[in-house]
Amino acid sequence: MPILGAHVSAAGGVQFSIARALDIGCGSFQIFTRNQRRWESPQLKEEEVSSFRELLSASGLDPVLAHGSYLINLGAPDPGVFERSVSALMDELVRCSLLGIPYLVIHPGSHLGSGTRAGSRRIVEGLDMCLARLEATGSGKRPMVLLETTAGQGTSIGSTFEELGHIREGSVHPEMIGICMDTCHLFAAGYDISTSSGHEEMMDRFDDTIGLDRSMAVHLNDSMKGVGSRVDRHANIGEGKIGPEGFALFMRDPRLKDTPMILETPGGDEAYRKELSLLRSLAVK
Repeated sequence: MPILGAHVSAAGGVQFSIARALDIGCGSFQIFTRNQRRWESPQLKEEEVSSFRELLSASGLDPVLAHGSYLINLGAPDPGVFERSVSALMDELVRCSLLGIPYLVIHPGSHLGSGTRAGSRRIVEGLDMCLARLEATGSGKRPMVLLETTAGQGTSIGSTFEELGHIREGSVHPEMIGICMDTCHLFAAGYDISTSSGHEEMMDRFDDTIGLDRSMAVHLNDSMKGVGSRVDRHANIGEGKIGPEGFALFMRDPRLKDTPMILETPGGDEAYRKELSLLRSLAVK
């Protein structure tokens, strides 16, 4: 069975997220390490960092993921936005390093009309700048950046495995870049993971294009819209167009048995509690 968890609140301090994750029955969890809708955030306090590390070590929760700010857009053609995005991503990586969080999930970026090729080049440039700076700091174990699959809405980049593979292969630090599949985004982008044949086709294509060894995490979200809609609208597990059987395929896939799978569905902790129970029941044939 995969390692199941949810995106939990870090309100009051990142250290409080651990108790919240344990309370709803997580085996793994994801947090924001800073305000996800602001460019600037206060630095982590020393006591926050030490408390988080101590509580996490005692919790048995593993692995932990952080999700990057929604403002970050490495594909932006505007130099000012690009520079602020690089700065914010660097801050996120340093925070993960301090907290001992091994994975930082980010949306690859949007080209905003400049074209996928140009936008992808900027994403590679931004990633390489941050990963090189992090390496130069020598600040402990470096977190891996996970590029999240996108729904293909608007000018977003990363709705195909080819686009994500191109970014990773273009980097001078490919070993520090992995992928986070998002079930809603996959479905909206045109991968019909609601059926057994569609699930197998998606997994085979991912393996052929990127390699399943680079699939480091999965976001579990049902989709309010149909396959290929290119609309990113999350629904609760089993209540959208993917349906229970689609998620049973993820739960039972032996290739994903050690992969952290994180809920980002509507409803918060009470919904997560029920959905974690549902997902565990779907893992049993």
